[in-house]
Amino acid sequence: MLHPRLSIVIPAYNEEHRIESTLQRVLTCIEERAWDAEVLVVDDGSTDNTASIVEAWMEDHPRLHLIRNAANRGKGHSIRNGVLQSAGDIVLFTDADLSAPMEEAERLIAALDGGADVAIGSRWLERARQTVHQPLYRQFFGRCFNLVTRTIMGLPFKDTQCGFKAFKRDAGQVIFRLQTIERWGFDPELLFIARKLGYSIVEVPVTWGHDDRSRISYLKDGTKMLEEMAIIRFNAAVGRYTRAIAALKDTSILVTDRVHPRRRTKAAA
Repeated sequence: MLHPRLSIVIPAYNEEHRIESTLQRVLTCIEERAWDAEVLVVDDGSTDNTASIVEAWMEDHPRLHLIRNAANRGKGHSIRNGVLQSAGDIVLFTDADLSAPMEEAERLIAALDGGADVAIGSRWLERARQTVHQPLYRQFFGRCFNLVTRTIMGLPFKDTQCGFKAFKRDAGQVIFRLQTIERWGFDPELLFIARKLGYSIVEVPVTWGHDDRSRISYLKDGTKMLEEMAIIRFNAAVGRYTRAIAALKDTSILVTDRVHPRRRTKAAA
């Protein structure tokens, strides 16, 4: 089986009002740059027309795929589902609002081609690249949360939460198999696992514009993320990741992995 150079994973939950615009922008970018790429939209149990819209677009775009979660499981679960079913030598995930324009993928890909195993987009390395700034209260809470995250998790990155990250295939297949957090706190866990495995991680400044339609609540979701970080630290303390890594070595997944071809629309638990 020939594998595309790039897989683009887009989690989507009740995105009927902007998914067409997202697909248009992503597919146009792929065509203009002649990327060898597939696009996987992961529908996270939407109750609107998100899935049917994607299916309509699939009729004219054979490398566009729809994966349907059986129920709403969270952004982390959706991205994990998409990454593990992807076929690309590089897999990248991006938010459905495309706050980081799809063209910025070139910056992440260049970092991987330069030797990194993981490339993470950053809104804070070069603040001048922000085209639409968050309201001041969101900036304040976001920076505070990032500081707490870096302290608790021991992560040296300026921006752990930017929804724009790319992985070499072998690294991604291992890291996402070890992921346990399914909602907003999954980003720090991915980076924590990657560092535990010794993968090279590069933080890349990207152009980014705030979308007022963002669903995150800094009070509710921030509290939940702190709880999830405590779970991550507990998992590490009791050896859960160490045992899981050993199990992957026993099955040779840490050496290489190629998933089987999938149907163009697939449901998963």
